[in-house]
Amino acid sequence: MLKKFMKRKVMYVFLFLFIFVYINNSNFFVEKRTGKPLLLAHRGLAQTFSMEGITGETCTAKRIYPPEHPYLENTIPSMEAAFAAGADIVEFDVQPTKDGQFAVFHDWTLECRTNGKGVTREHTMAELKSLDIGYGYTADNGKTFPFRGKGIGLMPSLDEVLAHFPNRSFLIHVKSNDPQEGVQLAQFLSKLPKKQRSQLTVYGGDKPIAMLKKHLPNLRVMSMATMKSCMLPYIAVGWTGYVPSACENTQLHIPEKIAPWLWGWPDKFLNRMENVGTRVIVVAGDGQWSEGFDTVEDIKRLPSNYTGGIWTNRIDRIAPLLQKQKE
Repeated sequence: MLKKFMKRKVMYVFLFLFIFVYINNSNFFVEKRTGKPLLLAHRGLAQTFSMEGITGETCTAKRIYPPEHPYLENTIPSMEAAFAAGADIVEFDVQPTKDGQFAVFHDWTLECRTNGKGVTREHTMAELKSLDIGYGYTADNGKTFPFRGKGIGLMPSLDEVLAHFPNRSFLIHVKSNDPQEGVQLAQFLSKLPKKQRSQLTVYGGDKPIAMLKKHLPNLRVMSMATMKSCMLPYIAVGWTGYVPSACENTQLHIPEKIAPWLWGWPDKFLNRMENVGTRVIVVAGDGQWSEGFDTVEDIKRLPSNYTGGIWTNRIDRIAPLLQKQKE
């Protein structure tokens, strides 16, 4: 008799726990979020390319699709076009220069996109500005180079970008795992007005981001280490509604394949993170190669009435599409 009673008691405990977890994380019991998604334009408005077979050594400039617009990534004109199209945030890459500045440029070396040679950070800002950053782009295996001669002087410095857009939000990508780069960037960002600095997020290697956070503790940052320190505890105990302190005032790039498995996804999860000052951006696929939501079909994969952040490589397509859906 006692054994049967204990069995029933355990069963009720598990049933109660199941009901609690379901109710606490179900979106049926949360007020629907309103408003439009936050749109993040990767590298501004850039030339896109096939992701098939891509590796860390692939020169993406040599595999672009036939150009549909005149803009080159990581340039001030491309950022202007992205904001004009409807971007809320523009992502760009930085490389330190030989003379102590930061160049806004993606590649570790110059040969892929430009007519220059060697490691990017081994050049001065003046040397980098003399290069043609459109030199290597081709959509037909090298038969034609539609941007050759059009990119001279277009590589901006970080100073120029932030001076040109004092009231815009940016995601800055540190391309190395050098802690000294974090220190250098912290020194640069510390000179900005507090309001402008609050509009910036920086992500990259664990070491530079840790140093950046040490010197500027109020700056929103993200790295693989910060992602793990937030998401692993959340996966373990987030079903209770508890949000780990490591999730506060940061940014999360959530691959769409993982997102549906997070406690409370989408609305409750977004609310929980928003309440602790954290921004959530969904990236397409498994998140490995900066894949974005770039087509009508991609947007259809998002939850209905999704209002979180969206990573896109085609802000010119996606912003008008989402605006039309809201009308």
